[in-house]
Formats: sequence, structure tokens, C-alpha cells
Amino acid sequence: MKHYGLLGFPLKHTMSPPIHERLFELDGVSDYDYTLKEYSPEELGDRIEDVLALDGFNITIPHKVEIIKYIDELADSAKRYNSVNCVVKKDGKYIGANTDCDGFLRSIEAAGADLGGRVLQCGCGGVGRMIAIECIRHGAELTVSVPEGFEDTVEPVREYAAANGIDAKITVVHPDEITGSFDVLINASPVGMFPKTDACPVSEEIIARCGFVFDVIYNPEKTRLMQTAEAHGIKTCGGMAMLVWQAAVAHEIWSGAQYRDEDIAEIISDMHRLMQEK
Repeated sequence: MKHYGLLGFPLKHTMSPPIHERLFELDGVSDYDYTLKEYSPEELGDRIEDVLALDGFNITIPHKVEIIKYIDELADSAKRYNSVNCVVKKDGKYIGANTDCDGFLRSIEAAGADLGGRVLQCGCGGVGRMIAIECIRHGAELTVSVPEGFEDTVEPVREYAAANGIDAKITVVHPDEITGSFDVLINASPVGMFPKTDACPVSEEIIARCGFVFDVIYNPEKTRLMQTAEAHGIKTCGGMAMLVWQAAVAHEIWSGAQYRDEDIAEIISDMHRLMQEK
């Protein structure tokens, strides 16, 4: 039997167990278990052997950086963000990767969108920084909208571009300064998240000038941003896709599994339904 799990704290609302259960079903694997390792930062050092006994595991907040000192190697994705959310035990070594970036990219790809054009991103903290870096890595002409006083959150993106020889065009604006049209609009902020579901990071006028909308939020299933875009005939993708795809990439790392877009889409739909039932 193979043993997998999720390390994090707290884990009360995690969607990981049902997502991975469905992925293991697609893999045709039944001899496994997937357990929650809910350890606080203070407990981690004493409980790390329990975690490392697993064949593979996921990591969520607050351990994505701290776990690095306990593993042997980092994949390029983990080095890029100094953050690990997936570990595989291979040939006696623990190898860490970051599948959050893959989850974003695979969601965009499955939706038929392209980051190579003009991209407007709202917010640049945490996951937003990762998304912005992936955008410029894939050729985006990037405009980042941040509230006044948060301009410095974009500096790590500029620094990454300079350090890696990426000739990226990065423009920072405040929400009331957004002009022009965009191929892709990304909400990487919590604006519109449950319970404040009436909020929207940009005006309807701006939304209507975008070709595709991606929202990192997965609760609610359709944010006001997404609803407004769809009312204008604009295709959208929500954060549940990113959550499921990053889990799918973990299975690819663990076992070499491969998935069809339509199978992942079915899991995404099922997870939204499950979330509503909770």
C-alpha cells in the first residue's frame, strides 16, 4: 500500500482528500491512503518523521517554505518561488516541487486561453506574485492593478525578470487608472470571495474590454467578476480549476499519471457541488 497525505495547519476546510480520491480513481489505484497531517509550526520539528514516512505528500500553509529544510532536492518550480507544495520520495530522496504554478498554467491551457498577449492582473501578493511571474515567463505584456500603497508588491516580479533576462513590459496602476483592452484579465486578489460576494475588483466597463477572465477564487463558484464577464459573452475560469489541476500535477509527479481535460473538468464540477453541500 502507498501512503500519501497533506501537511498543513489548520486543515478544517481543505478540499484535498476528495480531490485526490477522485484522482486516484482515475489512476486505477485502490491500495492507498491519504491522511491529514495537521501540525502547527511549533509541532512540525517533532512530527516531521511522521510526514517523511509518506510516499508522497502535499503541503499547504503555513509549511510551504519551512518544509524545504527537511527535503533533499528542489525541482525548478520550487526553486523559482522558494516554496514547496508537493514532495515525492524517489530513490531514497525527498524531492520538492511547486505545482501551484502548474495548476494555474494548466487551467489557462485547458480553457483555451493564452498568456502571450496583454494581461491585466488585479493583486500581486502571495499567489498573485507567482501568477505574475508565470505571465511574464510566457510572454505577457503585464499590467498589474494594486491599491495605493501596495506598489512594492510588484517589485519581486520586476526583480525576477531582471535576474532571468526576461525583457518584460510590466506596468503598475491603481484600480481607477486602468485603461485600454486586454486579452486576459486575472483576479489574483480576494475581492469577491465568500462571504463578500457582491464585490468586484474592476468595473463592468473594463471587464467588457477583456477577451478571457480567470479568477483565483473558488468560493463562490461564479464570482461577480465571472458572472459579469459571462453576461458579455466572455469565457471564464475559476479557482477550483487551479486547485484540482495542481493536485493532478502532484499525481503526475508521484506516479507518472496522465489526465484528459474532460476528466479534470468533471472533478472540478463535482468539487463545486461538494463544497455547496458542506
